[in-house]
Parts: sequence; C-alpha cells; structure tokens
Amino acid sequence: MKDLAEIIPLLHSLRRPTFFTHDLGFFAPFFCHSGYSLVCLDVRASEAAEYIRRFLRHAGFRTEKQRLGKGILARQRNLSFWEIGKPTLQRLIWPQP
Repeated sequence: MKDLAEIIPLLHSLRRPTFFTHDLGFFAPFFCHSGYSLVCLDVRASEAAEYIRRFLRHAGFRTEKQRLGKGILARQRNLSFWEIGKPTLQRLIWPQP
C-alpha cells in the first residue's frame, strides 16, 4: 500500500497522465479520476511494450480525452475498464492485427 500512498498523489500533481502498471491492485472503480488514467497490464513483462503500443493505438483510447477518467485492465484477449459516471464494468475486444 506504500505504492498507493506515493503514486496517487503523484498522478494528481501531473497534467493528465496515463499511468501503466503491472500492479492489478490499481484496477478498481474508486481509482478512476478525471485528471488521469490508469492502465493495468495483465500480460508478461516481456510483452508490456507491445501492449502499451497496442493500447495507445486502440481506436477507443487513442486520445488523452478518451483515456481520462478510466481504469483499464489490458489482457491478451480484451480490455476491461471502469469509467467515471458508469456503474458497470465495460469490455472491448482487441482489433485484429
């Protein structure tokens, strides 16, 4: 939990960051904030760069505006995400390469 005490205040101090992590503890609706986006990568560490690129190129998350206020879980098969103002978990499938 020390990470939370350090990372969340840091995210609040930055200008609209997108934070990528392997820590799945950040994937919860109460971490959603209009000033940043959190992306939890549920992939092998050796695949992280590939999935970060895929995520940033995804039509639903390409722009900062599309990402802000969301907590996203990126897995090999799909993307799940919480969004401010929406009570249910949403899912998208990765586009075919």
